[in-house]
Amino acid sequence: MNKKKILIVLSVIAVAVAAYLYVSLFASNTKFDKDEVYVFVPTGSKYEDVLKIIEPYVKDVDGFKVVAKIRSYDENVFPGRFLFKKGTGSLGLVSALRHNQPLDLAFNNQESLEKLVSRVSSQIEADSLSLMKAIKDPAFMKKNGFNEETVLGMFIPNTYQFKWNTSAEKFRDKMFAEFENFWTEERKAKAKALDMTPVEVITLAAVVHKETVKADERPRVAGVYLNRLKTEMPLQADPTIIFAMRRKANNLDLVIKRVKGREMLGVDSPYNTYVHTGLPPGPIAMPDISAIDAVLNPEKHDYIYFCASVERFGYHDFTASYAEHVENANKYAEWVNKLGIK
Repeated sequence: MNKKKILIVLSVIAVAVAAYLYVSLFASNTKFDKDEVYVFVPTGSKYEDVLKIIEPYVKDVDGFKVVAKIRSYDENVFPGRFLFKKGTGSLGLVSALRHNQPLDLAFNNQESLEKLVSRVSSQIEADSLSLMKAIKDPAFMKKNGFNEETVLGMFIPNTYQFKWNTSAEKFRDKMFAEFENFWTEERKAKAKALDMTPVEVITLAAVVHKETVKADERPRVAGVYLNRLKTEMPLQADPTIIFAMRRKANNLDLVIKRVKGREMLGVDSPYNTYVHTGLPPGPIAMPDISAIDAVLNPEKHDYIYFCASVERFGYHDFTASYAEHVENANKYAEWVNKLGIK
């Protein structure tokens, strides 16, 4: 074979190799219709596990394996949440599996630790049981000034950035760090001026949060409860009765539309603020920031009583007079009776 033919053959081979490499490295190797999908690789996964995980999204797994071998991914698997974009080649897919994508973990006003860990476990790898165990770890709670009744107060409703493969302990520790960041020197000073700890502020804020959905009314409601605490008057907060009844029934989803009657108002519970003076043992729910700041920045007034208004839906009527309060309460009772609410 002369030199010219050899060059032609070599050129053809080079083109074929180049074409093969291009297809292997850069040509689209995805088979999903969406613009992008997230692939989740659990902690402890092996390379063979990853191949099974990506199979529904990769058109040519053998081609992927060639590139994974070249890039040594088969020996360096990473857990996490990874973004695959439609039309990406094998080289891009292998590269994507090296970049753990953070996510925005959000939780709002969860009413219990059980509901909190259920919501969190639906967003990160850690399951409900491991989250609950980490949060209620006796050593952790004692070190940081919590107990089983108060530890819910550590969680400030918000959106936080996490890696999907975050462990239960790392989630807990970051939430405590966020709790400390939330309690700035200014907030601590305001709590101290009320002769309250941060956990006590949150405990009262949970009651305020449950009493009114109107954020602009919360400082006034907080002022009422602080006035009662100053005079050692029972808080007499209906939301604490509802909480106590739910705990007694072992059903935090129990629907209670009205608080009335001897059975409810006399329920045997440390959360019964009609019977016990002072704050309940811990927060009855997870208050949002507006409720916490309402306690720290209460409206100054002499109101002692308040009752749901029949004229301004969602708001309350306030008074310093017990006689006026009874009048307001009777008006409200008559209104809900007409509505057939029991």
